[in-house]
Amino acid sequence: MKVEDIKKIAVIGAGIMGHGIAQIAAMAGYEVHLVDIKQEILEKALEKIKWSLSKFVEKGRISKGAADAAFSRIKTFLDLKEAVKDVDFVIEAVVEDINVKKQVFKTCDEATPPHTILATNTSTLPITEIAEATKRPDKVIGMHYFNPPQLMPLVEVIRGDKTSDETTKVTVDLAKKFGKEVVICKKDVPGFIVNRLLGPILQEAAWMVHRGEASVVEIDSAVIYKVGLPMGIFELADFSGIDTIYKASLAVRERDPRATPICPVFEEYYKKGWYGQKSGRGFYEYKGEKWERPVIPKEAGEKIDPIQIFAPAINAAAWMIRNDVASVEDIDKAVKLGLGYPKGLLEMADEWGIDKVVEVLREKQKKYPEFKDYYEPDSLLVEMVNKGETGVKAGKGFYEYKKEELAFKTIILRKEPPLAWIILNRPQRLNAISPEMVEELDKALDALWGDKEVRVLIITGAGDRAFCAGADVTSFVGATPATVIDFVMKLHMVLDKIERFPKPVIAAINGFALGGGCEIAIACDFRIASDRAQIGQPEILLGLIPGAGGTQRLVRLVGLGKAKEIVMLGDRIPADEAQKIGLVNKVVPADKFEEEVRSFASRLAEYPPIALKMAKYATTFGSQVPLSIGGLLEMGLFSLLFSTKDFMEGVSAFLSKRKPKFKGE
Repeated sequence: MKVEDIKKIAVIGAGIMGHGIAQIAAMAGYEVHLVDIKQEILEKALEKIKWSLSKFVEKGRISKGAADAAFSRIKTFLDLKEAVKDVDFVIEAVVEDINVKKQVFKTCDEATPPHTILATNTSTLPITEIAEATKRPDKVIGMHYFNPPQLMPLVEVIRGDKTSDETTKVTVDLAKKFGKEVVICKKDVPGFIVNRLLGPILQEAAWMVHRGEASVVEIDSAVIYKVGLPMGIFELADFSGIDTIYKASLAVRERDPRATPICPVFEEYYKKGWYGQKSGRGFYEYKGEKWERPVIPKEAGEKIDPIQIFAPAINAAAWMIRNDVASVEDIDKAVKLGLGYPKGLLEMADEWGIDKVVEVLREKQKKYPEFKDYYEPDSLLVEMVNKGETGVKAGKGFYEYKKEELAFKTIILRKEPPLAWIILNRPQRLNAISPEMVEELDKALDALWGDKEVRVLIITGAGDRAFCAGADVTSFVGATPATVIDFVMKLHMVLDKIERFPKPVIAAINGFALGGGCEIAIACDFRIASDRAQIGQPEILLGLIPGAGGTQRLVRLVGLGKAKEIVMLGDRIPADEAQKIGLVNKVVPADKFEEEVRSFASRLAEYPPIALKMAKYATTFGSQVPLSIGGLLEMGLFSLLFSTKDFMEGVSAFLSKRKPKFKGE
């Protein structure tokens, strides 16, 4: 059979998932037979479908005529055999009870034509076991939708042990006809793809709280503000239902004893009836208001390392790849489209470093010997580390990364699209600025200015002692006022070029940023400092004043009084104090410095390039003029953005509830 042969589809179960699946099938042009055991359930389902279709019309996604036509294609049935007797494809969406599902499939097997494919929307139950209730196990397959099916773009197709290639292809093609993105779980493993990854994330977060390593709010803050997840892990648990998660976890454990150990917190809350939002209490308390979300402060998660939470899930993903359960691409697509993560789990692993993931897993092994086998790093991860395939920094991990490096005499220009790095490379002189370095900085900025592959520039220093300790005084032996002003003028021009650079520029301050080094940093858009960094303008101690913008840009960042204090006292300011006064945006641990900088830069790189440039210009230059003039600049740039393709992509993605793909057009 081919997908073109499918004319009629039966959806069994008209509940929260069933009526949504029936709607998308009808919208795709198919005649739909919607089945349930009670007429009132069917009537409520039709009401919900009609309401949902009206919302699609209201948002301009379909016409009124198309909505009416889709609704007219849905017929309701109370008799299962009658409903399926002449259909080509069945999608079962009844309760998550293996015995109920097996009875439904037995009946469908007896009542449907021999060519009919029987699909189940189960999220956890074994496809192979369900197929045993039929005489056509080759035509039984998993077709797992995500809630709500009308809006969520992903369908997870799961093969049973005897599912045929033809059945798999037809099911994938049908899901695409429904307008869905598809991932294939090639083996009938507990949890399939999404839940096999989500389980370790939920449970590890809960174990960290149970062990006293972090609080609920700290973990949720870290994953929202550091990783960019749409909801906190515990917030999601409350939203999904702790009872649902606990039962699903038990189902997976029953099928696979090696699976994620269930944290006692879930059993405790389940027995107490603390199911989350629907019961008024879970990991958070709720007042019963619609769309209620807990308050999760950004600063709460500052000390939490996200790798501690996600390492077991990355380990599970590696197991799936090694055992040919799913591909790298499908695993990341499943995470992005099924869970709404801004990046794939394996993309994040590459950014964090596969070696760090393995290190975290081994630390957990030693700390919690009762779970030694669970935390054992998968052999694929160990092999990758041994081969030096540790992720972005190595140029290869789960993915390959384009990496170009051009060495000047005093700087290194490294391209890792969408990022680029300019590394001040005079570590023996604490990366001090020389006339030659200024010339080379100028050339590097020109080379990157119009490079469409690069979306964010990072400037940092070689070694671990200094970002840049200022001007190299040995370069000025025998200098005259005329030669000094030529040097300073050129440096001013380069720093102005950084300020005007059409892409975000991050100063990654990994040590001393003094004098001219501080002036380079404050010309950048963002400053991320190692907790060992020290920043200052010590020129006054030599009988000088800052000469490359230090007396001007400092005022904009920290205010007139604090700027005078920095310039006139010449003190070295520790990183934490620099953050308090607004001199740096973020302070991170030295041992996670590059990882944190890369994560921040990568997040920026996902945003629309033209809008980022306009935002940079509006804030940088608008702040230097009267408010009325700045407002006019803002209005002009705001209006220009309406003509960009990125704006249209952003609107389209918003309406489709998907992640936008900005191209800088």
